[in-house]
Amino acid sequence: MTSEIIADPELDPTATYAVDPARARRYAGRVVASPTAQTFTRTSPLTGGPIAALPLSGEGDVRRAVAGARAAQARWAATSFDERRRVLLRFHDLVLSHQVELLDLVQIESGKVRKQAFEEVLDTALAARYYGRTAESHLRPRKVAGAYPLLTQTRVHHRPKGVVGIVSPWNYPLSLAITDALPALMAGNAVVLRPDQQGSVTALAGVELLHEAGLPEGVLQVVLGPGSETGQAVVDSTDYVCYTGSTATGRRVAQSAASRLVSFSMELGGKNSVYIADDADLDRAVEGAVRACFSSAGQLCISTERVVVHEAIADDFIARFVAAVDAMTIGTALEYGYDMGSLVSQAQLDTVTAHIEDATAKGAKVLTGGRHRPDLGPYVFEPTVLEGVTSAMTCRDEETFGPLVSIYRVADDAAAIALVNDTEYGLNSSVWTRDIARGRRLAARFETGTVNINEAYAAAWASMGAPMGGMKDSGMGRRHGAEGILKYTEAQTVAVQHLVPIAPAFGMSDALHAKVLTLGLRAMKTAGMR
Repeated sequence: MTSEIIADPELDPTATYAVDPARARRYAGRVVASPTAQTFTRTSPLTGGPIAALPLSGEGDVRRAVAGARAAQARWAATSFDERRRVLLRFHDLVLSHQVELLDLVQIESGKVRKQAFEEVLDTALAARYYGRTAESHLRPRKVAGAYPLLTQTRVHHRPKGVVGIVSPWNYPLSLAITDALPALMAGNAVVLRPDQQGSVTALAGVELLHEAGLPEGVLQVVLGPGSETGQAVVDSTDYVCYTGSTATGRRVAQSAASRLVSFSMELGGKNSVYIADDADLDRAVEGAVRACFSSAGQLCISTERVVVHEAIADDFIARFVAAVDAMTIGTALEYGYDMGSLVSQAQLDTVTAHIEDATAKGAKVLTGGRHRPDLGPYVFEPTVLEGVTSAMTCRDEETFGPLVSIYRVADDAAAIALVNDTEYGLNSSVWTRDIARGRRLAARFETGTVNINEAYAAAWASMGAPMGGMKDSGMGRRHGAEGILKYTEAQTVAVQHLVPIAPAFGMSDALHAKVLTLGLRAMKTAGMR
C-alpha cells in the first residue's frame, strides 16, 4: 500500500508516480531559487513518468543560500547541546513514523526495492540517534597534559567551521543527503545542501522532517542544480566541503577546496571484493555474497564487484551462488517481496551493458543474467555473474556501479589478499571464514577502509560509532563516529600558565634554566609521564 505522498495511489504503476501537487509545492518552497527560476521535472526510473517539478538554483542563489546560512549559524551555534539533541531525537522518531512515504520516495527516485530503501530509513534514524546522544561527549572541552605539570592547564575546544557545504549523490537520496548534515548541525554549523537532482525529492522530504522536528529556519539551506554549476558554487563558497560521488569529480572538488585552503572530506568510488575462504559456511556465504553484489542493483559505493573464491570450494560455491542469483526476484512495485529493482538511469544502463559486451567479446563467460529487462522497467537489468574476466577487460578494474560481478579463483589466502588489493580503490571488503582469528588476520592486510567478517557490508556501515570511509582513490576523511563530527570543527587549544612563565624565572640564567628543564624531562620520563 503506497502512502499519501503519491497523487493517486490507485494510479496504474506503469504510468507514473507523481507526488501530490500540494506536497510538491511545499518541497519546492524549501529550495533557494529566484521566483522566476527555471524548473526541472524529476522522472522515476521505475516508469519514466514524472515525479515533481522543482526550481533550479543558479550561482546567485547559492550565494544567497550561503549568506542566509551564515546569518543563521551564529544563533544556532549559541544553542545548547540539549536543544540540538532534542531536534535530532524528534527527527529520529519522525523518520520512523513517516517511513512509508520515505520508502515510497526512495524507491520512486532511485529504483531500488523496498527492503533496500529501508536501509536508508535505518541509516538516517541511526545517525540521528547516535549524534544526538554522543555529540556533546565528542565536542566537550578536553583537558590535556600541559607544558609544566600542574602549572600549565591546557584544554582543547572544538569550534564549528561555520557553513558546511554538502554535495550528495543520487544512489542513496535520503541517507547520503541527510546523515552527513546531522553531525555538522550538532557541531553548531549551518549547512548548504546540494543533493543530486536525481534524488532531490527524497532529500527535500528529509529536510522537511528536520524542520518539523524543530530545526530553525535558515540553518539548513537547499539548492538544486547540476553538479558542474550549482554543486561547484557550493564547493567554492562554503567553509568546509563534504562530497560523495565519483573519484574523477572528487579530484576536482579537492583542487577547488585546496585553492581556498578549505578542508574537505569525500567518499569516492570502489572496486570492492568478497573473499570466500576454504572453511566458509557456504550457506551463509552465498546469501551474503548475493546481498553484497546486488543490493540497490549494485549502485552502492560499498557493494561488491569481485567475488574471490578459494579454489578448494570454488566449484561448490559458484554453483550455489549462481543458483541463488537465478532465484532472485526482480520487481519495481512499492512493496516488500523483491530482491532487486532498477538501475537509476539510461547512463547507468549503458555502462553496465558496455562492460558486459566488452568482457564477453574478450572471452569472459556469462554464468547467469546479462539481459536488459524493459518488460519490468526502462532501466532494469538482470543480476549478472561473469567468470574468466582478465585485465584486458574494462570491468576488471573500472567501477561498474551496477548488477555485474566477476568471479575469480585463488589458490590460497596470499593470492586472495593480492587480488583484493590489486585496485586503485580501497573502500570496502568482506571475508567469509569460520575461523574469526583468520578473518581478522586477513582484514589487517586488506587495503580498505572497512572490512566485514561474515557479513557483506552492513556490519561496518551500521556500526555508527566507528569511522566509515575509503583508502587510496576511494576518498579522504571519514563519516560516522568521532571522526564524523570532529571534521566539522576547528580544534582550538587554550592554555593557562600559573605562577611561573615558560622562560627563566627567579633570576635563573638561561644555562641554569636549560639544566633544570633537562633534569625535569628525565624525571618525568622515569615517572612514566606523557
